[in-house]
Amino acid sequence: MLYQSDKLLLIAGPCSLENMDLCREVADTLAKLEQEYPALNIVFKGSFDKANRTSIKSNRGTGIDEGLKIFQSIKEEYGFPTLTDIHLPEQADTVSKVVDVLQIPAFLCRQTDLLAAAAETDSVVNVKKGQFLSPQEMSHVVQKLESLEAKEIWQTERGSSFGYQNLVVDMRSFGIMNEYGHPTIIDATHSVQLPGAGNGTSSGQREFVPLLARAALAAGANGVFLETHPDPEKAISDAATQLPLNELSQLIPQLLAIKMASLS
Repeated sequence: MLYQSDKLLLIAGPCSLENMDLCREVADTLAKLEQEYPALNIVFKGSFDKANRTSIKSNRGTGIDEGLKIFQSIKEEYGFPTLTDIHLPEQADTVSKVVDVLQIPAFLCRQTDLLAAAAETDSVVNVKKGQFLSPQEMSHVVQKLESLEAKEIWQTERGSSFGYQNLVVDMRSFGIMNEYGHPTIIDATHSVQLPGAGNGTSSGQREFVPLLARAALAAGANGVFLETHPDPEKAISDAATQLPLNELSQLIPQLLAIKMASLS
């Protein structure tokens, strides 16, 4: 299994892959953290297509062909397993030949054909809980994947819609979803989004990313998903929520201390 219960699962990388130089800069930092903290289990993430954009004018990223080349290079150069989201069933087989974890986006978490296509591959399937679902309803998503004999299943909390243009994380979600027998992860950066609040883009409150990550681990989350960028304000997507790359070195020891306390 890719998930290791005695380590902190850290899924980290830029929102959009953007380009090889950016990915190498992020991967360099992650590699140093992995060397310094052996208790980290790092998965490099990025999106080759930002298909769910607020505006039709938004930059959607590298596309699948260039994106897979970047993932292949990251795996060869750094040894990290990789994760990316898919949006269409026909993408699953192609992407799984390179990428270790296929992620099902929150708005597509109940799409049976997409879940089935991902489950038929040899990749781990990570499902983002839809903003419109209760944690109890995720049991049905998990049951679909189990019935389809998915190789390994992860489930990720990314906040629930709270009125207009706001999300909240119910910390009870981790206790509830842990009962389904698969790792639960906090998406600490998407959970601080203010969806559609940026006049054609999503806004956000990145200052709360460390707080949510720490709180979720204390509440029973098994891993942390976060997007990071050397200069978030220049990112082509989720500029308001990505954690500055230089802040990881301060946050990671805090997260590891909470994770290790939960194991003692």
